[in-house]
Amino acid sequence: MLAKKHLLNGFQNRGEFKITARHHVIFWLVYFLFNTIRWGTYYDDFLLSLKGNVIGFPIHMLLCYFTIYFLIPKFIFKRRFISFSLILLAAIFIMVVVKFYLTLFLISSNVWPEGPEATSEFTFNYALTMMLGEFYVVSFVTAIKITLDFLSASKRAARLEKEQLQTELRFLRSQISPHFFFNTLNNIYSLSLEQSKKASETVLKLSELMRYLLYETKDNKQPLEKEILCIQNYLDLERIRYGEQVKINMDVIGEIQGKKIPPMLFIPFIENAFKHGASKNIGEVYISIKLQVEGKDIFFKASNTLPDKRMDKKHKNESGGIGIENVKKRLALGYAKNDYKLDIYSDTKSFIVALKLKSK
Repeated sequence: MLAKKHLLNGFQNRGEFKITARHHVIFWLVYFLFNTIRWGTYYDDFLLSLKGNVIGFPIHMLLCYFTIYFLIPKFIFKRRFISFSLILLAAIFIMVVVKFYLTLFLISSNVWPEGPEATSEFTFNYALTMMLGEFYVVSFVTAIKITLDFLSASKRAARLEKEQLQTELRFLRSQISPHFFFNTLNNIYSLSLEQSKKASETVLKLSELMRYLLYETKDNKQPLEKEILCIQNYLDLERIRYGEQVKINMDVIGEIQGKKIPPMLFIPFIENAFKHGASKNIGEVYISIKLQVEGKDIFFKASNTLPDKRMDKKHKNESGGIGIENVKKRLALGYAKNDYKLDIYSDTKSFIVALKLKSK
């Protein structure tokens, strides 16, 4: 029970509606006053109406709570509809009998003042009419309970779906950092084998990127200017590695301030350009990065020289990366279909990735 209470409190803390004792009291008080005024006006005797409702409402409440907290969970949820119907009818009939005798002994010999004639005996017409009245009250309260349960369940499902989405996005994003560092450490290893002085400079650049990745990419959206700085640091690392062999060009056009994107969204495309452009060519290679902002739209384009067929065949059996597929999943999970467009294609000379998305 304690665990259940903590669970309910947890849902309530997350903004989900919980029916409390106060809601029950308010509902029955309002219903009681409404019924008392209604029948008092009909009888032209508010005292008689008050007495009748004082006897009738405990019966209403008992039937309603018996139905929604016992019969429905015990029988409806288990699809035992016939048993539910029979027990409910029996319970209503017993309550009608109780109400009849309480009214007869405590209020008036005319137990059915709103009926067609004065009634002091338990008749079929009286029983049928009273049972229909009780059934109406039970149905009304049950409908409210089912509606509130449905809304609560829908909200809980939406919350769980959102949490699952965020968890998956965090997982996909967490894959990028190890993947990125793995590639960069490979670069440092290559430079160290050559005993290059560039190795120390590469370590310094890598430390700057690590600081950014570890401490500044925790939010779901990151300022675009920080992502551009990350890209520039990464390009500096690759310039150190490849030197004059690779011609790298990066253009940034438009107002980048105030724009936000998911962290590390563009880096996998740029990694891919170096992997298939620079690593698989023996001649001069061109890699072009263009980022343009127009209003709320951000246009990103990465293009690289097509890999040399001989080199591409040589590297064919190498293990593939997770970068681009990761980004595709992140885009599908984090954006509506109309909020982004990703095109990956090649022409006679270049392999091109073009992404358009809306800043949030």
